[in-house]
Amino acid sequence: MWTMVLLAGVALAASGAVVTVLQEHNIRANATEQLQRILNQFRSQAASGIYPATGEQFMDSSQALETFLSRSIMGEAEGELGFVGTTIAWVASPDVELRPEDDQELLAAVASYVSGNTAIIEPIRTRNAEYIVLVAPISVGADHGALLHVIDLGVSLREFRNTMLLYGVTAFITLALIAVLAWLAADRLLRPIEDLRKAAQSIDERDLKTRVPVRGRDDLAALAVTMNRMLDRIESSVEGQRELLDDVGHELRTPITVVRGHLELVDPHDEEDVRQTRALVLDELDRMGVLVNDLLELARASTTDFVQMVPCRIAELTEQVFEKARALEERPWSLESTADIETSADPIRITQAWLQLAANAVKYSDPGSPVALGSAVHGNKVHLWVRDQGIGIAPQDIERVRQRFGRIDTAGRTVPGSGLGLSIVETIVTAHGGSLDIESTLGEGSLFTLRLPITTV
Repeated sequence: MWTMVLLAGVALAASGAVVTVLQEHNIRANATEQLQRILNQFRSQAASGIYPATGEQFMDSSQALETFLSRSIMGEAEGELGFVGTTIAWVASPDVELRPEDDQELLAAVASYVSGNTAIIEPIRTRNAEYIVLVAPISVGADHGALLHVIDLGVSLREFRNTMLLYGVTAFITLALIAVLAWLAADRLLRPIEDLRKAAQSIDERDLKTRVPVRGRDDLAALAVTMNRMLDRIESSVEGQRELLDDVGHELRTPITVVRGHLELVDPHDEEDVRQTRALVLDELDRMGVLVNDLLELARASTTDFVQMVPCRIAELTEQVFEKARALEERPWSLESTADIETSADPIRITQAWLQLAANAVKYSDPGSPVALGSAVHGNKVHLWVRDQGIGIAPQDIERVRQRFGRIDTAGRTVPGSGLGLSIVETIVTAHGGSLDIESTLGEGSLFTLRLPITTV
């Protein structure tokens, strides 16, 4: 902002300096042209040689000077003298303000020109004024004289310099107003940026609630909206990490406590007790290994390259997943339908999520219970599903099973797993811009559907 004000000030000063130089040059040039015209008029009159009082030829230079001075019309900054020889013989009328005869420095400076034979137009500076002078010699017979016409440049220069002084004052006031207006405008324009800076400074892991005020609809307002959305994502990510750490601490605490308790109580001299304790510890460690692997999978889900979108034929993918699902357990498997469409997806991640749903269907249904897979197009989405006839989920537990480590009461049935399977599935489908739909009836079975948007790479 201050750079712009400085540039404006430099521009005003430079323009004022240029105008001053040019105008002072014009004032001097105009004065020179005016004296040249007077010289031409004086020479023309001298050449005519007629004295008005007698109607005859000039008898001497005094008559020529008298005639010319009597006809001269001068401005306030002009004055004239007539010399006969080197003596002042004629002066301007009393109403003429400029009196060159009173400036002795001026008379001394022009003395040599008055006695000469060549007309000159030159600037002369004295303590009293700055002049530009015309000395025009005239000779009538043996009689010699000279016309002195002076213009006081100081009058015109003072008027112009007063005008430039007014310009300078006006420019300074204008510059001050520009500075004030620029400061007010910059303060208004930069306030959202200051809000962004303060918001960024105030954010830490203890306070993620601060948001940037959104004012107006300009680019800065759009930046504030983008910043707030980023803060929303950061808050969601940090809260998710906190919840994950809390859940991990809770889930790991149990097997560690179990292992520690049994190791403390084991009788090293009782082979059966040692064998049972060893089996229990290995089982708990296996469960912890599954948990760690699932946590690593969730951690990878937060990276930008978690999914690699490529053109994917859903019909082929459906058949491939169906064949892999049949290997999970010997039971009646059925393929209900296949969607003959190509969309943009990560076939590896979709296979992972689909097989996780199939594994859950096997896990939460009786051996020999049928499981069905299929895919179909619904509007602008493609649905991939797994249907089972297992234990089902109560309506109040559906949201719970979506959560990390979410488990439901299985009526005393022991079901292995970390409780992260559906979290991984939901993370994968969300990364594709889709959603996971759960329809279930307690005691009858469940239908898990991946709803993916149909897009192209």
